[in-house]
Amino acid sequence: MNGIIGKKLGMTSVYDSAGRNVACTVIEAGPCVVTQVKTDETDGYFAIQMGFGEAKAKNTPKPMLGHFEKAKTGPKREVVEFRDFNIVSKSLGDLVKVDEVFKEGDKVSAIGTSKGKGFQGVVKRHGFGGVGGATHGQHNRMRAPGSIGASSFPSKVFKGMRMAGRDGGDRVKIRNLQVVKIFPEQNLILVKGAIPGHNGSFVILEKK
Repeated sequence: MNGIIGKKLGMTSVYDSAGRNVACTVIEAGPCVVTQVKTDETDGYFAIQMGFGEAKAKNTPKPMLGHFEKAKTGPKREVVEFRDFNIVSKSLGDLVKVDEVFKEGDKVSAIGTSKGKGFQGVVKRHGFGGVGGATHGQHNRMRAPGSIGASSFPSKVFKGMRMAGRDGGDRVKIRNLQVVKIFPEQNLILVKGAIPGHNGSFVILEKK
């Protein structure tokens, strides 16, 4: 699977050929450095490992410093492996650019970490409607979860019950997004729709 690592910059909108305004996410995609090439002979499968984003040497483990040194590049913040990468001509230390992997109109999947929202109640976290009206003795119950189980049987709360808790901060994959435009000179790619994560967060773009 082909792919690239990028950084979410924000959102914008462009007009398509039909004159419709299309909301897009702007991603700085690459250039990524090939930090390792895995083959059937050495690893049992074919994959390309790429690094993106500059990191400080003092914050990088020594084994990883040696790993990056082999590729003749500096420490990278994000390292991702793409299995069965179709661009087989790439070797250790080569750069992978966005226009080599994608073209306008491609369908891609975006993987990122969603925004963390802290500890939330059931209305925000799961879309509950709350208990209901404020009459008939209801007091401060508008956003309460209501009953969560019976007493005599099963006399417990089942695992996985939708309740209040930490919301967001999860790895999320959005499929079938469309590449609207590519700017190879600026290493930018515009993807139709929203992508999980805050501005400045790392995202992975994949193309089957």
